[in-house]
Amino acid sequence: MKFKYEDLEIWQLAIELIKAVYKLLEEFPKDEKYGLTSQGKRAVVSIALNIAEGSGRHTDRDFSVFISRSITSLQEVDGVLKIGIALNYISKDDYLIAEPLIEKEYYKLIAFDKSLIRKPKNRRRYSSCVQ
Repeated sequence: MKFKYEDLEIWQLAIELIKAVYKLLEEFPKDEKYGLTSQGKRAVVSIALNIAEGSGRHTDRDFSVFISRSITSLQEVDGVLKIGIALNYISKDDYLIAEPLIEKEYYKLIAFDKSLIRKPKNRRRYSSCVQ
């Protein structure tokens, strides 16, 4: 079964970001396994999962709530990586691997959210599943 969220560019970018962030988090020390590493993994996965979950909501306004959650999770990921720089777990050059993806995803999520909010209140969404 294929769901429509899989065709969204914000979903596809989220998957690319997951791969990049997981790779960077491998550089964090082992004693951060249950700290920053775990937090970073949960946050980056949350971006994609909120897109998927929100796409199944009945209205665009409901979907918008989940896109907002994706945006805050994205900012959390950025924060985790910048803390990693501050603690010398990763270098600024390492961060530059993820930064363009973070920036692109941020602006795409903002634009997508604005498009949802501009639609008439409680407008019915498309079916979340492709047949």
